[in-house]
Amino acid sequence: MKYISTRGQAPALNFEEVLLTGLASDGGLYVPETLPTFSEAEIAAMAGMNYAQLAQKIITPFVDDCIPKADLKAILEETYAEFRHEAVAPMVQIDSNQWVLELFHGPTLAFKDFALQLLGRLLDYVLERKHQKVVIMGATSGDTGSAAIEGCKRCKNIDIFILHPHERVSDVQRKQMTTVVGDNIHNLAVQGNFDDCQAMVKASFNDRSFLPSDRSLVAVNSINWARIMAQIVYYFYAAVALGAPARKVAFSVPTGNFGDIFAGYLAHKMGLPVERLIIATNRNDVLHRIMISGSYGRQPLEHSLSPSMDITVSSNFERLLFDLYQRDGAAIAQLMSDFDNGDIHFSEDAMGAARELFSSQCVSDEETCAQMAATWDRCEYMLDPHSAIGVKAALEAGVPASVPVVTLATAHPAKFPGAVAEAGLGEEPTLPHHLRDLFDRPERCEVLPNELGSVQAFMADNLNA
Repeated sequence: MKYISTRGQAPALNFEEVLLTGLASDGGLYVPETLPTFSEAEIAAMAGMNYAQLAQKIITPFVDDCIPKADLKAILEETYAEFRHEAVAPMVQIDSNQWVLELFHGPTLAFKDFALQLLGRLLDYVLERKHQKVVIMGATSGDTGSAAIEGCKRCKNIDIFILHPHERVSDVQRKQMTTVVGDNIHNLAVQGNFDDCQAMVKASFNDRSFLPSDRSLVAVNSINWARIMAQIVYYFYAAVALGAPARKVAFSVPTGNFGDIFAGYLAHKMGLPVERLIIATNRNDVLHRIMISGSYGRQPLEHSLSPSMDITVSSNFERLLFDLYQRDGAAIAQLMSDFDNGDIHFSEDAMGAARELFSSQCVSDEETCAQMAATWDRCEYMLDPHSAIGVKAALEAGVPASVPVVTLATAHPAKFPGAVAEAGLGEEPTLPHHLRDLFDRPERCEVLPNELGSVQAFMADNLNA
C-alpha cells in the first residue's frame, strides 16, 4: 500500500516510510492511496475475535509487506497485553440506546494509549532493523504526551521531546509525563498555550536543520498516520459487539484535533455500517463552527474543564477535506495557504458531503458538569469531563431510538479530579493501583519561553540516544 499527501506534491511512501516521516514534505498529511474494505460476512466474522486479533485483521492491509505477519501479530499481542482490562475496550450501557466505550484502560488512562503503545513498538521494530536513531517531537494538550512517553520509554533508538503548555494541563496529566525517568525522555513546559506548542512542532518539521544530519524527526501527534490507523480498530470492535453489520451504530466522539473521529470516518469507508458520527466539542468549538457555517477561522483559545480539547486549529480536518474535495491536492494546498492568512470558507458541495455523515454539538463547562452529575445520579457511572461532553452530544443529536449510540470515553475521571469536584458528585475518583503513588514520584521538567529558537536549541543540546 502507498500513502499520498493531502497537498499532492510530496512523493508517495510505503508504511515504513510514513511511520518515520509524519508531516509530508509539502506540508500535507499522509493518507492511504486506497482503503481496504470488508464485506458484511467479513465484519460478521469479527465477532469471534479478541482485540489483538481484530487489530491484526484491520491493520494488516495498511502495513502491507513492510512487517511480516508473524512479527505484526507479536507486536499487537504485546501492545494490548499492557491494558488493565481483559476486553481492552469494554463497553458500559448507561441508557436504553446509549453506551460508553471505555478507552482508558491503558497505562496512562487515556484513549491515546491504543495508538501510542503500538506506535512505540512499531518504531522500535523498524529502527532496530534499520540501525537508525531518531528524534520524536510532539505537542500535548494533556494526554498525548504521557501516552507517547509511556509508549516510547523503552526505545533505545529514540530521544523524545514533548512540549506541553506550562500550568495548562491537569496535575495528573503533568505528573504522568514528568515522573517517567530516562536519559532519552525530555518534558518541556512552554510558557504559552497548546496551539503555540503545536505551531513549534509544525515549524520544526518544516525546517529540521537544527538537528544533526543523521537524526530524523518523527511525529507522535495525530499527524502520524500510524496513530489514526490504530484507532480504526475500536470502532469495528464496538459496532460488532452491538450487532454490526446487521444494524447500524452511531458514535459520539469528544474531539478537538479531529484525529479520533477521522478514524471513525475511515471505518465507515471500509464497510462498517455507521449511522452518524457526532463531533462533540467544548467551548473551543472550531469543528462545530465548521459544521454549522462552513467557515474555518482562528479564535482565541479558552481554557476549559476539558483541557485535552482546548485547541483552535484542528490539524486532522485536512485529511477529511482531501476527500470532500475529491482528493484534489492542489485545492487543499490552496485552502491551507489561504488559512495561513485568515478565515477560509468551504464549498457547499464539500459541506453537504460532510453533513451526510457528521453532525456536531458544542457543550459548555456548565453543561459538562451537569451531564457528569446527571449520569452519576442516574446510574452511578462517573464520567471524565471529555467523555461527559460526548454523552451530552449523543443525547442531543437526535439519533433514531433504534440505533445504539456509542460515546468514546477518552479518559479516566481520576485524571480530572477538579472537574469531578466541580460537578458535585460527592465522591472523589481514585487512581488505579499502578498509579496510586504518582504524586510521590519525583518530577523532571524544563520550563522554556514561548520561543521556537529556545526549544530547538534545547533539543539539539540534549540528544542522548
